Amino acid sequence: MSPKSLSNFTSLHVGGPAHHLIRATTEAELISAVQAADAAKTPLLILGRGSNVLIGDEGFAGTVVIVETEGNSYDIDACSGGLLTVAAGEDWDEFVSFTISKGLANLESLSGVPGTIGAAPVQNIGAYGHEVGEVIARLRTYDRQAKKVVTFTADQCGFTYRNSIFKESAPRYVILDVTFHLRNGELSLPVMYGELANKLGINIGDRAPISDVRKAVMALRESKGMLSSQNIWSAGSFFTNPIVSADVAAQLPVDAPRWPQANGEVKTSAAWLMEHAGVEKGEVVKGAAISSLHVLALTNPGSATAADLIELARSAQSRVKAKFGITLEAEVRLVGAEL
Repeated sequence: MSPKSLSNFTSLHVGGPAHHLIRATTEAELISAVQAADAAKTPLLILGRGSNVLIGDEGFAGTVVIVETEGNSYDIDACSGGLLTVAAGEDWDEFVSFTISKGLANLESLSGVPGTIGAAPVQNIGAYGHEVGEVIARLRTYDRQAKKVVTFTADQCGFTYRNSIFKESAPRYVILDVTFHLRNGELSLPVMYGELANKLGINIGDRAPISDVRKAVMALRESKGMLSSQNIWSAGSFFTNPIVSADVAAQLPVDAPRWPQANGEVKTSAAWLMEHAGVEKGEVVKGAAISSLHVLALTNPGSATAADLIELARSAQSRVKAKFGITLEAEVRLVGAEL
């Protein structure tokens, strides 16, 4: 592989070359690289660990900046909890592990999510009923339009299910660091997902020690092939769980998962829809395959191209649409590729 091949920088190990590639290890380098690309009117792609992206086989005809910034500032109080500011390039799960070791709660259900601190708010990452937007106090960005550093408070971020103002307005804002407000506590947030509650041996709505919740979440993610340490080439869940109207949800089979939303809509399970539309674990399309462990993970067993993965995703998407009338939306970011 060429040093500029973007397959070197994505968890799917696919993606063509970058015209120009920069690895930014400091905030100053990151801002400088963005400013230079903007001044030259060059297309710009910001990447963290590349764990939630599918880049096309043609690559990216512009500047790609890999965010590898480091650093943190922790203000932890024995009574009020902690305000923790972390650079965008830091590893997400290493941060979650650190907070639990310090007795800080509220991130335990997000254990094992691959990626960087800076990527987490863009997608408003979530798992087992909780989202990162719940614990963000503020974040700093470089605003490419205003050409200055801008700070957002949590209520200005527009967090919704797998979405934020940073995703909606991409690529305007480049996240520099994120400040989290965590609470002191040995017990987790209420466990609202039956799968996790069963793993912990508790009832839905109960709490459990945060270290136990982390272990249970990691075990569940491992059983589904969602841990990057397993060297499974995937981007985790390829599709988001659809949120549909109450009328659409009422047309689903009675055993379809349903999670009522505050606005009256209903979230259902993309994995359930896929499995009941005939998508099978281990299914192969050219060089790409559905994971043998979890139907939501589209994988590169070793020789897949981006085109192969897109063809596999379209196949799954079309079968769900034909069976249930629901169009699955990609959770992964598509660059130079589309469904």
